[in-house]
Amino acid sequence: MEKSDKLYARYVQILKEELLPAMGCTEPIAVAFAAAKAREILGTLPERTVVEASGNLIKNVKSVTVPNTDGMKGIEAAVAAGMIAGRAEKRLEVISKVSASEKRAIAAYVKEKEIKVRIAQSDLVFDLAVTVFSGSDTAKIRIVDEHTNIVLIEKNDEKIFEKRPAGEYMEEETKKDILTVDRILDFAKTCDLEDVKSVLKRQIQYNSAIAEEGLKKPWGANIGRLIWEYNDHTDVRVRAKAKAAAGSDARMSGCEMPAVINAGSGNQGITVTLPVLEYAKELKSTKEELYRALILANLLGLHQKAGIGRLSAYCGAVSAGCAAGAGIAFLMHENDTVIKHVIVNCLAITSGIICDGAKPSCAAKIASSVDAALLALAMAQHKQQFRAGEGIVKKGVENTICSVGRLGKNGMRETDKEILRIMTEA
Repeated sequence: MEKSDKLYARYVQILKEELLPAMGCTEPIAVAFAAAKAREILGTLPERTVVEASGNLIKNVKSVTVPNTDGMKGIEAAVAAGMIAGRAEKRLEVISKVSASEKRAIAAYVKEKEIKVRIAQSDLVFDLAVTVFSGSDTAKIRIVDEHTNIVLIEKNDEKIFEKRPAGEYMEEETKKDILTVDRILDFAKTCDLEDVKSVLKRQIQYNSAIAEEGLKKPWGANIGRLIWEYNDHTDVRVRAKAKAAAGSDARMSGCEMPAVINAGSGNQGITVTLPVLEYAKELKSTKEELYRALILANLLGLHQKAGIGRLSAYCGAVSAGCAAGAGIAFLMHENDTVIKHVIVNCLAITSGIICDGAKPSCAAKIASSVDAALLALAMAQHKQQFRAGEGIVKKGVENTICSVGRLGKNGMRETDKEILRIMTEA
């Protein structure tokens, strides 16, 4: 792809906008960000708070540990962390700096202050409103579609800032139109690495560090450590699964280290990165080969999620694992046809995995998704493939990705609602 091509600059922009650092699961961090911003607008610590959140958001916050809270979970903990220690200007790292005294204050705030949580009366999958009260003063922050996308700021019922919500998945639909597998392959092969090197280096650094943390210490269900310790970790396939899972182990259980996200998710960012990195080490790939493989994997992850949306009953680890498999094939110098078959094969294997919120079992789903990607790669290398008409597989990689997008966005809406009902049963 030529630099003069208008799509070239857009692809660079997408990578810079998407590959951002975030500390903790991005849904509770979005709640903490909104709470911190609401407190800032109110001008004082609120006496009470009302949170209106879409079902998907509630699902993803319910069971995950909020960082820097000494192990607390849930929306109330995220609200309190944002109120007490949040720095809204740090956005997805809003609670990255919390003192010991602030941690104690967070716990006290949850116990002493009223924090009500309601399901938002909204058709949007990602919709969050935080309204705070102190005496006769009020402030409100509303975020939609993406984790820090503020569309409304109010104080005492006066609008300080407002923009019309773009509409469900408008930005994703724009990406869907721009991103195609052929264009992504072209960009990955020809991109001037100086344009994206800094974001890729940060992704490697941050996601490698949190994976190592997950292997060193007991986090969550210790999926990464189990894979590492009870298998031959001289085998690159074992390392690829173990490190990706270990990063999620740590992240889902309150580790205070940041991860670089993909499609709004640290788990997806970790899954896209670590398997490709481990194979690059094994294959003794050059830095250039590694960076180009990561460009491919990151953009393929974003391409798949563009048709599904940020939140769904469809597990995002599937998309990310599939993208990592394609990146590994790229490192092995496989041709475009093989890479496309890897994508189709992988989606045919694991597209049934559901998302039942962020929690320790995400690490096991990541390991399964990476395993499926490696099987998909082996199939493609041995000229084996799933063919059009077999289940949801369609003729051509784009049609199959579109099929899965329909499944995740439309077909699983009722599944999503039932998952939430199951999760919130007393």
